[in-house]
Amino acid sequence: METYKPSIKFWALEDRPREKLLKKGIASLSDAELIAILIGSGIKNESAVEISKKILNGSANNLNELAKLTVNDLKKIKGIGEARAITIVAALELGRRRKMEEVIQKKKIGGSRDVFDLFQPLLGDLPHEEFWVLYLNRSNLILDKVKISQGGIAGTVTDIRLIMKQAVDRLAVSIILCHNHPSGNLKPSEADTRITKKLKESGDILDISVLDHVIVSDSSYFSFADEGLM
Repeated sequence: METYKPSIKFWALEDRPREKLLKKGIASLSDAELIAILIGSGIKNESAVEISKKILNGSANNLNELAKLTVNDLKKIKGIGEARAITIVAALELGRRRKMEEVIQKKKIGGSRDVFDLFQPLLGDLPHEEFWVLYLNRSNLILDKVKISQGGIAGTVTDIRLIMKQAVDRLAVSIILCHNHPSGNLKPSEADTRITKKLKESGDILDISVLDHVIVSDSSYFSFADEGLM
């Protein structure tokens, strides 16, 4: 026998996500209820909140894991079409950008943790590698952050001349290298070590210090400087 599931509009007032938000404040809503607001409505026999719980269950109930899903990944979930998938992806991207802007307000880099806090929202969830460079002045204030290259799952191609030209153009005194490992394995590869050495040698010639090379995953990082490898 088919089970009847009443739609959200028939729920008790305090159990409807939108009304609950207005009555009790946004902090009172669970992750599933927040996603249900993005979805807007459920499907036959399944409410928006129930669909949202399925979405979260498929991501180990972890928003960082959910942020790794693409539109196509989300569309595989029953009740999630392209429009709803795009809405969820866009909302998570806004959250990531907000976190980045909050970190950037500090502007000054005091150590590897600052580098991780700056780049984790940008690189932590990516399924491919990206190589970025922070350009700093004499006070370690950020002059600019630039994406140098984007590659596949296993690596990127890094142009030493381009990195140093951008440093000279910005009158940078020092630089910090950063890239991500989508696999989550933070151990530097031979290529990581080789490019770090080459950039440090090039920096010595141009009197531009290469302070660190930080490898980022979704929840942790590896610092060449902290490990005495610079």
